[in-house]
Amino acid sequence: MRDWAYNLKKGFRSLRRMTTFQWILFVAMTLLAAFMLLPIVYLVNHALKPFNELFLYPPTFIAKQPTLQNFTDLIVVTQSSAVPVTRYLFNSIVMSVLVFFTSCLISVLCAYPLSKHKFPGRGIIFSGIIISLMFAPEMVGIPRYFVISNLGIINTYWGHVLPLVAMPVGVFLMKQFIDQIPDELLEAAKVEGAKELRIFAKIVVPLCMPAVATTAILSFQTAWSSDETSTLFMEDETMKTLPFFVNTLTNNLSNNVANQGAAAAVALLLFLPNFIIFLAMQKKVITTMMHSGIK
Repeated sequence: MRDWAYNLKKGFRSLRRMTTFQWILFVAMTLLAAFMLLPIVYLVNHALKPFNELFLYPPTFIAKQPTLQNFTDLIVVTQSSAVPVTRYLFNSIVMSVLVFFTSCLISVLCAYPLSKHKFPGRGIIFSGIIISLMFAPEMVGIPRYFVISNLGIINTYWGHVLPLVAMPVGVFLMKQFIDQIPDELLEAAKVEGAKELRIFAKIVVPLCMPAVATTAILSFQTAWSSDETSTLFMEDETMKTLPFFVNTLTNNLSNNVANQGAAAAVALLLFLPNFIIFLAMQKKVITTMMHSGIK
């Protein structure tokens, strides 16, 4: 509580010392931030609108009579199907958590030797990782399917996870961040008798946590929002995820207005986890972008 009060007083003192230009810039950035929040406000209010407000023209931005009926309708819609929405949600949570941790671990394990170890072909490997950023997911869809099929993990959670754990952008961000760590620090740890694994776990990983957090956000957003694995690798309906269900629901409602409220509710459910995780890690993301530029 004392720290919060101290920071608040410090903020007020800073505002008093601001010049006219700084005030204009502050007001402009505040208005821009408020403008960028409008889609989020609309998405939340749209999910809370009763049926009679969903199709008003001109559309209303704020729900006049907010209700949770749309979420109830979502449950009712899935009661007629063989798989309830809770199963899709559970699959999405399990898949996203596994991708969240696995992709971060693989990215940092790949970035550390590329940054701090000299071995033949290091430049070629890193160049290949950078080049892979140019490939669209559709270009590797067929090779991915053959790999997953030959591994025998179709209709398993690993069939969801394995195609998404390799993140070239995560490796790139982490390598650029680890490049900032002085070689002298690692050499000093070796002189003190620290082994390679201890240096990696106790020095490298803690120092590059902002990059780890950024990779975690990107991997979670990719896993949570993707329906690719459900479409290509899952034949069992009980193994498919929430984004796949949303697309199915939306396609079925293309000429139907009865359950548009349910579609609005599930769109909000897809958005909230990404929003919460980004808010929790936004400071580390900014730190990563400040230190991961191309040298």
